[in-house]
Amino acid sequence: MKQHQTAYERNAPDQRVVERALASSQSEVYWLEEAGTQTRYPKLTSSMTSDLTIVGGGYLGLWTAVNAKRRNPGQRVVLLEAQNIGWAASGRNGGFCEASITHGDENGRARWPDEFDTLHRLGEENLDGFDRDVHDLGLNCQWERTGTLAVAVEEHQVPWLRGARHELDVEAVRSEINSPLFLHGALDPKGAALVHPARLALELARAAVELGVDIYEHSAAIGIHTNKVAQKVEVRTAHATVSSGRAVLATNVFRSLLRRNRLMTVPVYDYVLMTEPLTTQQLASIGWSRRQGLTDLANQFHYARLTQDNRILYGGYDAIYHFGRKVRREYENRPESFARLASHFFATFPQLEDVRFSHRWAGAIDTCTQFTAFYGLTHGGRVAHAAGFTGLGVGATRFAADVLLDLLSGGTTPLTELKMVRQRPLPFPPEPVASVGINMTRWALDRADHRQGRRNLFLRALDAVGFGFDS
Repeated sequence: MKQHQTAYERNAPDQRVVERALASSQSEVYWLEEAGTQTRYPKLTSSMTSDLTIVGGGYLGLWTAVNAKRRNPGQRVVLLEAQNIGWAASGRNGGFCEASITHGDENGRARWPDEFDTLHRLGEENLDGFDRDVHDLGLNCQWERTGTLAVAVEEHQVPWLRGARHELDVEAVRSEINSPLFLHGALDPKGAALVHPARLALELARAAVELGVDIYEHSAAIGIHTNKVAQKVEVRTAHATVSSGRAVLATNVFRSLLRRNRLMTVPVYDYVLMTEPLTTQQLASIGWSRRQGLTDLANQFHYARLTQDNRILYGGYDAIYHFGRKVRREYENRPESFARLASHFFATFPQLEDVRFSHRWAGAIDTCTQFTAFYGLTHGGRVAHAAGFTGLGVGATRFAADVLLDLLSGGTTPLTELKMVRQRPLPFPPEPVASVGINMTRWALDRADHRQGRRNLFLRALDAVGFGFDS
């Protein structure tokens, strides 16, 4: 069957517009540059003991540290970060903090239908708790409880938004954000917030230290084992060992210290553009007065938002996997992905043809086959882990931190009893099968976007067994 062009392809700008807009862009993460990436904490150089050792200085590790000290202020908590706090996914994402802890309602209902209402409620409570923590902990992270706007850009997507609580017809959606591509919309006014991702990580670290957490940067954990004589978990770095009663592994996209988890996630690269600040006239031409987060409904979706100084962050679409589950700096520079994003940006906002991009970057997302985090205990219940947030970890990591601490407590709690917490998703296959399967899935998803959303037999088979790939 002949494939149709997508709305972004039908409305593509002149290539010269794309080239001009990208010409002076920096290959740097805007958030990290704005917040500063200097080392703030010492390197671990001598062995020590603690009550809880946390491996990983992103959101999951930081929330676990903060909440552990709030639960038990007297315990000693040590956090080890391989590079700088928040340098990886936590410092370079879009800054969307969503209520959903199941990667959206559709995914949650499909995988955990019997407990979805509970998961939905827990997600809303988590976002409200996040909001309170921003104020109670004094987190200076440009928090904005804006909600989100989902838009249909193809005729076949319009029915997907029918019946939404805050449904918008074509005139209403364009009065919110003015784009000739938008055909229909749905507002979620309270289900998400926007945040400066790098500042959030740095502020969580500050709050953790004020609570008494010891943070060490440039202190990569290279091994973990149980000392059965001392009944301790020993986390080893190149220069020292931390011996503790319990440990949390919060390394997410990076190679797990646990062999059993090394096939559970794959790193998928997501690409992002940031514009220069819009002028008053440019901003007026698109509206966006409520400053909501923005997403479309395609399989290969786009997301966009305004920053505090009225830049537009625009990302998504390409989700690139590299053979061998590798995470490498050179994968972040992919000119064809940046050019495609820029073309889609100007198709969405042709009135911004004179806007330039100041920054372009990428980051690796820890994708798992159920699209949302999985959990577990090892080493006789002394080590807890979570990974696989699949791009929606800004809010979900706060919830996950409490799950991990509940698991380590050894007791039964409402969180530890959740099927979502007790269930392990299917692993990805080893190479070369993983690469073949993932790239075939990407091709099939792209084909569906070009065929009015119709999923082929391959995608329907994956849906039937609960095996997915997403960013």
